[in-house]
Amino acid sequence: MNETSSEIEIRTLKRDIAQVYNRVNQEFYATGVRSQRVDVYDDRIIIFAKHKRVTAFKALSKNFWELTTYADAALIVEFKIKLKKIVEDVTGMKVISVLKDYDPESEDAVCVVIFDEKIL
Repeated sequence: MNETSSEIEIRTLKRDIAQVYNRVNQEFYATGVRSQRVDVYDDRIIIFAKHKRVTAFKALSKNFWELTTYADAALIVEFKIKLKKIVEDVTGMKVISVLKDYDPESEDAVCVVIFDEKIL
């Protein structure tokens, strides 16, 4: 079965985005993600990831839930800013928005990168 150049481009894009996401995660949390899946839809990329909770946050969350919630929120904002810049650099495409949410209990995260044009 022959792959079209479009299928190869999408597979390469998914790999590049997965690597970027993991690299930014390592920069912010000193650890990579356990697993991730990258899906491409029209003008957006959706990244589903299973994270490794930072040990210090795990320890604090029992008695200082509010503190870790605020820290998580602040780190997510900074993460999105960094991810947006690197994704634009890697893809050469303009990113309109990066949306991200993280559940510290399950360690699941979802991130949506929205571009200003159709991806492929």
